[in-house]
Amino acid sequence: MRRQKLLLFPFIPLFVTLPAIAQDKWDLKRCVEYAVSNNISVKQADVQARLAKLTLDQSKLMQIPTLGVAGTVGVNSGHTFNQSTFTLSTQTYLFNSLSANANVTIFNGFNLQRTIDANRFTWQAMLASSEKLKNDISLNVANAYLQVLLATQTAQTAQYQLQLSQNQLDLTKKQVVAGTLPELNEAELESQVAQDSSSYITAKSTIVQDILSLKAYMDLDAAIPFEVDTPPVDQIPIEQLADLQPDAVYTLALTHQPLQKMDALNIQAYQELARAAKGAMYPTVSLGGSLTSYYVNTPQAGYIPYSFIDTVGHVVGTNAPVVNPTEGVNVVSSKVGYIKQLNQTFSQNVGISVNIPIFNQGVLKTNYAKSKLNLRNQELQRDQDNLTLKNNIYQAYTLAVAALEKFNANKITIAATKKSFDYAQKRYDIGMSNTIDLLTNKNNYYTAQVNLIYAQYDYVFKMKVLEYYKGMGIRL
Repeated sequence: MRRQKLLLFPFIPLFVTLPAIAQDKWDLKRCVEYAVSNNISVKQADVQARLAKLTLDQSKLMQIPTLGVAGTVGVNSGHTFNQSTFTLSTQTYLFNSLSANANVTIFNGFNLQRTIDANRFTWQAMLASSEKLKNDISLNVANAYLQVLLATQTAQTAQYQLQLSQNQLDLTKKQVVAGTLPELNEAELESQVAQDSSSYITAKSTIVQDILSLKAYMDLDAAIPFEVDTPPVDQIPIEQLADLQPDAVYTLALTHQPLQKMDALNIQAYQELARAAKGAMYPTVSLGGSLTSYYVNTPQAGYIPYSFIDTVGHVVGTNAPVVNPTEGVNVVSSKVGYIKQLNQTFSQNVGISVNIPIFNQGVLKTNYAKSKLNLRNQELQRDQDNLTLKNNIYQAYTLAVAALEKFNANKITIAATKKSFDYAQKRYDIGMSNTIDLLTNKNNYYTAQVNLIYAQYDYVFKMKVLEYYKGMGIRL
């Protein structure tokens, strides 16, 4: 009967957790999606990427000709020089001027085109930076999620051990009452039940703490009810270690990892900026034109021609008059209509301008030298990031190998400790062993179970890190 009671216990946690099935549970995919959608750093990275896109769009618009219109209306009062009569007069008049100007850059050493290319690479680098941040958050959430699964599994094992100890204590109490066992055995088992109860409480507290850590990575309110979906660790898909050799993983990581993509794009951006800085030292050729017209409400001078015969003298003797035909003009003033005057004063001009930088206090040369140094600095940053990536991959592979070996060793240990515990239980049942021997073998078996759980989850996470570097993402 005692054996039947013990065999039924592994199903107790299942019945205890059945009501939770109807509750809303969070799997890893949902946790990652929520974390990526709500993380403030990710939102800031998205804003920076959109700012970079606006800069790119604005630089493209720089290729379009500029066009502007202007108009001025005002009143002038005071001394005015009349060009018709060459006199000064004091008057007040209304004036209005209209103009339109257009300009387009024909050539500037390809500075504008290089700047556009640089802004495009910068925008793409911002997108890669945002993707890297999302991947880092996903990896942290996956690690925290596995810690919750580990704590849950550990708590279930602790609960199982507590139930075993309680069952053993109940049976021993009956045997003590029957006089087949001394009271010392009962006292020793009561102590073991207390220790197992403490371990179970600690394990449940660890679950709460790990869930709070997971919520923190997700930026989820700590007060919100939360329960993770707990897939069996044996069903979590894992790549074969032989398919995750560090050299092959590193080669793939160079093309898949967002940080490496960002470095490559930043290098291209700095290359274009260097070319743009060099192009700024070349002459700039621009084509421009303008339309202008004006109006004033003062009277405008007009000229009316006239002719007459002027007598300049008389002939001596006959007294006949000597005449001289003369022509002249009369100056008259009249106001010209608004539209008519605009038409009369309308003028157009078009021209090509060339700006050759000869001496500008070394600004252009200094900018070009700085751009080349910035490019070199980004190349060094790429080399550093690649070196760090390679070291991380080799370290992750070494840790994964060690975790696998530790996991296999713990499987052997748990088989041996279980066998010892079974033998100790049988010897205790027939009175050939004392309680201390039984508890020692039981604790050894429990420790081996916990170590196996830790080793298994540690191995799974180490493999997930390698899969992440390979570009497979995080999946459970």
